[in-house]
Amino acid sequence: MRAAFAVLGLLIPSVANAAFDVPARKPGLWQMTMIFEGSHIPQQNIKQCIDAATDKKMNSLGGEMQKQNCSKQDMQHVGNTIVVDSVCKSGMGGTSVSHAVVTGDFNSAYTVKADIKREGGAMPGMPANHEMKMTVDAKWLGPCAADQKPGDMIMGNGMKININSLPSMHGGTPQR
Repeated sequence: MRAAFAVLGLLIPSVANAAFDVPARKPGLWQMTMIFEGSHIPQQNIKQCIDAATDKKMNSLGGEMQKQNCSKQDMQHVGNTIVVDSVCKSGMGGTSVSHAVVTGDFNSAYTVKADIKREGGAMPGMPANHEMKMTVDAKWLGPCAADQKPGDMIMGNGMKININSLPSMHGGTPQR
C-alpha cells in the first residue's frame, strides 16, 4: 500500500499515504496496476521490489508530505478494511478531497479504491475543478529477481528507478 500511495503522491497529492498505522507489506516483488477514471492519466503498471526498511521509508515520505499539505487526515480500521479521508493542498493552489477504501491483506494482494475531487488551481492537462476515481490493484508476485534491490521500481515502459536515489527520500541528496 505504501508504494502505491507514494507513487500516487507524485500524481495526486491528496491520496499520498499519511503516517498512518498501516500494516507492513510482505517483502518481495509487488505488481501494482493503477486505473484512473475521469482523467487523462493513463493506466500505470509498476513492479516494485521492497524490504521492510524500504516499505517503512515510503510510509515516512507520505507522512511528511501530508503533515505539510493536509488540513484533514483521518484513517479508520473497520474490520479488515481501512478507510482514509483527507483534505490537502494540491498543486497550483487548489484543494483535493479524497476518500479511499483499502481491502485485502498486505501479504498477497490488496485493492485501494479512491474518489478524488480537486477544486481550484488548474494543473496542466486538467481543468481547475475535477473529479476522478482511482483503483490500485496490488499483488505480491514472489521474491525480487536476482538483479533487483529493495526500492527498485520498474515502470510499465520499462524505465527503472530506485526510490532510495530520489532526493526527497533522504534530505535532498541522492544516495549512490
